[in-house]
Amino acid sequence: MPPSAIPSVGSNRPAAPRGLRPEGVAGVVITGLGTMGQGLLYQLSITPGLRCLAVAELRLERAAAFIRSLGLPFEIVSTRAQLVSAVERRVLALTDDGELAVQAPGAKVLIESTNSILASLAFCRKAQAAGLHLVMMNAEADLLFGPLLMAGARTAGLTYTSCDGDQPGVVKRLVDEAILWGMEPVLLGNIKGFLDRYSDPVSIRPEAEKRNLDHRMCAAFTDGTKLCIEAALMANACGGLTDVVGMHGPRVAHVRDVSRVFDLAALRARKAPVVDYVLGAEPDGGVFVVAHCDHPYQRGMLRYYKMGDGPFYTLVRPMHLCHVEAMRCVFDALGGISLMEPVHGFRTNVFARGKRALRAGELLDGLGGHATYGLIENCDPTVLPQGLPSCLADDVRLKRDVAKDEPILLADVGFDAQRADFAAYLAQFPTPRPSPR
Repeated sequence: MPPSAIPSVGSNRPAAPRGLRPEGVAGVVITGLGTMGQGLLYQLSITPGLRCLAVAELRLERAAAFIRSLGLPFEIVSTRAQLVSAVERRVLALTDDGELAVQAPGAKVLIESTNSILASLAFCRKAQAAGLHLVMMNAEADLLFGPLLMAGARTAGLTYTSCDGDQPGVVKRLVDEAILWGMEPVLLGNIKGFLDRYSDPVSIRPEAEKRNLDHRMCAAFTDGTKLCIEAALMANACGGLTDVVGMHGPRVAHVRDVSRVFDLAALRARKAPVVDYVLGAEPDGGVFVVAHCDHPYQRGMLRYYKMGDGPFYTLVRPMHLCHVEAMRCVFDALGGISLMEPVHGFRTNVFARGKRALRAGELLDGLGGHATYGLIENCDPTVLPQGLPSCLADDVRLKRDVAKDEPILLADVGFDAQRADFAAYLAQFPTPRPSPR
């Protein structure tokens, strides 16, 4: 549908599909109107049964230009009185204050889609205090604070969930289907097109601009950190693990070649689903789950259904459509159903390594920066790991030299243990705490 044909907020739209949610229209707030947030706002404007009440974005002029392109009536607000007035008049409220946006009267759900980890924590806490369900399109904050925010949601009788449409959520739906069919998930996988651990915001600039992506975000995609974060989300939700630090990531022509490059019987013997990926495979943009079934009757029927001889079956979804698919889990959240949450705690996490030789005194510059990339590792959910999470490797100073590709530990950086992101992360583990200085 072209932007000119997009219905405005409050215009007549079809009723919500039967059985999707109770009758009525639910109010939604979005924090972050970057590439993903824009898609979410568009989707909310055309989805029956949902209405976006407020949007928070620091770049107000950019956000306003996009909202105008959708033909949606809006007002820029900076006070609660202005927010309430806009909502009551069925005008979309635009603000640069996420903690204000979540106070929109009638709001039931926050979709958190900023690319900020620290700000995300504040928005999510404020939203939970206001009684909003949380749908996380911010994978980094979802990984770092997920157990904490999930616990807060349960205490308050709210829903916490990773968003549908991105790879982790789409894989989780495949996992749920495999279990429903009586199969045992063995390998949960992503399909990645290209990997360069040493990509940075300068080297990736031409590709980022071609794809209209933020340079740092594109670098985090390319250096594999984002891939590892998504895998960790899957593992923590499904009780999974990684077979090796950083995963294997073999190159194959097609995803159905996974049975040739992975020892599936050995992976199954680990007694937990393994997260991994394949590189350069078709279908580009897809995801997969390998599941086990050894019942002779079912294997015979699966052979008849052109699924192969088994006992390992590759379930492939050829696409993930991000914002296009996101609304289903918003409806689920309203009904108290979480698509995906870290019910197994920190089974895995993603820890920083030197993207180049680093010197004592250097300030780390976060995800997609010049200093570090991240690799997924297995953890004991009850013990604070020694490694520095990639999601905390920002604005902290090294105490020692670090070689290229060397792991960076919490003990290797000076940090303020009272800084909100560090404090929230550390609070998810038993004492004692590491010495920050």
